[in-house]
Amino acid sequence: MTEVLGRIGRNLRTLLWAFALALSVWVAAVTAANPDEVRAYPTPVPVEVVGQDPSLVITSDFPRQVLVTLRAPRSTWEQLLTQPGSIRALLDLSGRSAGPHKLSFQIQVDVRPVRIVTADPSSVTVTLEELASQTFNLAMDLSGQPATGYQSGTPTIEPRQILASGPKSLVARAARAVVPVNLDGIREAIDRSVPVQILDSNGEPLKGLTLNPEAVHVAVPVSQQGGFRDMAVKVVVHGQVANGYRLDNISVFPPVVTVYSSNTTLINQLPGVVETTPLALDGISDNLTTRLELSLPQGVSIVGEQTVLIQAGVSPIESSVTLSGESVEVIGLPSGMSAQISPAKVDVILSGPLPLLDTLTRQDVRVTVDVTGLGPGIHQLTPKIEVLISDVAVESVLPGTVEVVLVLNATPTPRP
Repeated sequence: MTEVLGRIGRNLRTLLWAFALALSVWVAAVTAANPDEVRAYPTPVPVEVVGQDPSLVITSDFPRQVLVTLRAPRSTWEQLLTQPGSIRALLDLSGRSAGPHKLSFQIQVDVRPVRIVTADPSSVTVTLEELASQTFNLAMDLSGQPATGYQSGTPTIEPRQILASGPKSLVARAARAVVPVNLDGIREAIDRSVPVQILDSNGEPLKGLTLNPEAVHVAVPVSQQGGFRDMAVKVVVHGQVANGYRLDNISVFPPVVTVYSSNTTLINQLPGVVETTPLALDGISDNLTTRLELSLPQGVSIVGEQTVLIQAGVSPIESSVTLSGESVEVIGLPSGMSAQISPAKVDVILSGPLPLLDTLTRQDVRVTVDVTGLGPGIHQLTPKIEVLISDVAVESVLPGTVEVVLVLNATPTPRP
């Protein structure tokens, strides 16, 4: 019996060794076909905050992304790269009270097998603070003055209160809630939504608080005072620009002026526009900038600057011209060779400012074909156009190519 048991034990040990050897061979084969690779995940993993007590708020800055390096078989890497969101970086605040806490990021990978090598950063210090709220009455913070001749009425705000929420220490610094409104130069009533600002005791805006609502409706009536009136400015033009030029535009600044008269009846009888003194354009060929006075009836004056700025844009008229029968010149012709051109003359279409085209002569245009390096035979060449006057462009050449026949000159036979 003992001998039998001994034989069984020896056989069992042999079997286990054989199994272990086979397993090693199988693992080696699998590893060779699908080797492990250590790589950095190509994109940063966004941090997810979980387990946060709703009565607490994070008041410290912390990294919002984590760089992760993994060790995984090649087949696993293929799945990781084709399945976005398979890696998560969690910052678990479960059970954490107010105060600073040093926590490690929890890296979760949905694809297996995989091993986390490093996470950068691996930990972070987070400060939690109690959440507080406070109700503030709103005040209007008006700045600037309406345009001359206008006055603002009593402003209104709706609603009159807002609720500010945030870290307890930040809410404690809040002194007042204001609605800033700028009245500088306005001529029309304000009726719009305006964001609310929370200020500290020094009048500096506080950031990081949640406001409900974030903006309120503001209305500020604006009316024109008696004796004042806004009038559009009309530019009176006299004469014509130079031949070959055109008037592109005329601008006036300010386009609207405020006039005043102690006689309100006279002000109300005025037309809707006020004219300038004539702007002389006779023979000008360039942009013009000048100031002009306004033509006003007796007893009416301008509030502020007594003249207006006038800018007139003048540019040459663009046109085109065709030069027919321009001779084609051959350049680069080697000695001992002659050239025949067909056709020998071409038509050239030019465009540019009309005053320049009117002065253009045939001597200002040169048409050439370059035969440098060409041998005897028939060649189709594109003429090159050279214009000696700037700002004149070549639109086209008719025909676009010419035939150039290059022949060797006959060598004379010497006589005895």
